[in-house]
Amino acid sequence: MLWQIAAIAGCLAVGWLLARLIRAAFARRAQDEGILRIGLESFSRVLAPTISLCLVLVARSVLAPILHINLLRVAIPLLASFVLVRLSFYVLRRAFARGGQASASVVAIEKLVAACVWIGFALYITGLWPDLIDLLEKTVLPLGRYKVSLLTILQAVASVMGTLMVALWAGAALEQRLMRLDSVHSSIRAVMARMARAVLILIAVLLSLSLVGIDLTVLSVFGGALGVGLGLGLQKIVGSYVSGFVILLERSMAIGDMVTVDKYYGQVTRINTRYTILRGLDGVESVIPNELFVSGPMQNFSLSDRLLRLSTKVTVSYETDIEALLPLLEEAAATVARVSKDSPPSAVLRFFAADGLEVEVGFMIVDPENGTFGVTSEVNLAIWRVLQSNHIRIPYNQREIRILNASSLPADIPPAGEEVAPPSVGEAR
Repeated sequence: MLWQIAAIAGCLAVGWLLARLIRAAFARRAQDEGILRIGLESFSRVLAPTISLCLVLVARSVLAPILHINLLRVAIPLLASFVLVRLSFYVLRRAFARGGQASASVVAIEKLVAACVWIGFALYITGLWPDLIDLLEKTVLPLGRYKVSLLTILQAVASVMGTLMVALWAGAALEQRLMRLDSVHSSIRAVMARMARAVLILIAVLLSLSLVGIDLTVLSVFGGALGVGLGLGLQKIVGSYVSGFVILLERSMAIGDMVTVDKYYGQVTRINTRYTILRGLDGVESVIPNELFVSGPMQNFSLSDRLLRLSTKVTVSYETDIEALLPLLEEAAATVARVSKDSPPSAVLRFFAADGLEVEVGFMIVDPENGTFGVTSEVNLAIWRVLQSNHIRIPYNQREIRILNASSLPADIPPAGEEVAPPSVGEAR
C-alpha cells in the first residue's frame, strides 16, 4: 500500500513539475503567435493531470508483476475523470467564451459535463458501470424499420458533440490567430475567419455522421429540402448572410466607421455574418441586417478618411463690417480643440437676408465617432464671444408696414406712438 501511495505521489509531483517546465518554455517564446502556442498555453490547466495520468499508467505496468496495484487501479479512472472534466471546460470556454467571460449557458453545460463524468466515475468504482452498459445496450428504440439501442444513440450524440466542440475550438483558435495579422485588412481577416470556421464545422458534421454510421447519400434529400426552404421562406436570411460576405470582401465599411443607413446613424462596432451593430451617439445599439447595406444607399463618413465637415450659421446686422468679421470668426472656430488644424475653418457670407447678413462658418473634425453636437456648441460659443467683444448685434426679425391711402382711415385711430385707452365697461357692452 505504501509503495502504491508513494508511486502515485511521485507521479503527481513529476507531472506538476513537467507541466510547469513546459509552461515556462512557452512563456519564453512569447513573441511566437502560432496556433500551437495559443492552444497549449490555454491547455496548461489540463497539462499537469494529463502527464500525471500517463505516469500512473506507466507505474501500473511496472509494478503489476511485483506488487498489488488496487490503489493504482482506482487512481487511474479518478485522474482520467479529472482530465476529462478539465478538457471539457477548456474546449467549451475556447469555443464559446468571449472576452474571457463565460456565459451562463456555458457554465451550465460545464456543470452538466462535470456531473456526468463524476457519476460515471462513481459507477465505475462501485462496480455498477458494466451493469449500466448492459442495460443501455438491451434498451432498444424503434426508428422506422430499424431498432437502435440506447447505448448506440448516446454514443452517436457524444461523438457528434465531441467533434463539433473540437471544430469550434479549432475555429476559435484560428480566428484569434487571423485577427492578429495586422498586415491583412480587417475585413479580409473577418471573411477568412468565418469561412474557416464554417469549413471546420462542415467537416466535423460529416465526420461525426460517418462515425455514427449514417450514409452520407441521405444528405442529398436533406439538401433538396433545404434548397426548397431557402427558396420559399429563407431568402431574406440567406440574403443577409451573403451580404455580410459582400460587405467584408468589398471593404465598403469596417469596424469603427461612422455610417448612415436608412434612418440609422452610428459607429460600426461589430460586423457579423447576418447583421451589423451600429452604436448611436446616444449609446443605443441597433442591429441592422446586412442586406440593407447592400441593397440600398449607405453613407460612410470615414471610408477614405475620417474628416467630416460641419457648419454653423449666424445672422448679423447690415451695419456690421463684414470683411473684418469673417477672419475673426475663422480664428474663433480654430481655437476649439476638436476642430482640425490641417484643414482650417472658413467663414463666408452666404446671402443678404431680410433681417441681416447671413454668415456660415465651416470647419472640419477628425473624430466623428465622438459626436457633432458638442463641437458645434463649442464653435457657437466661440462665435458668440467674438460678437460680444466686438459689440456686433444679432438683429431681430423686422417687418416694415406701410399704410396706403391713410386719409380713408377712421378718425378715432390715434396717431402713431400714442397709446390707445381701453374701452369702458359700458362701451364694451
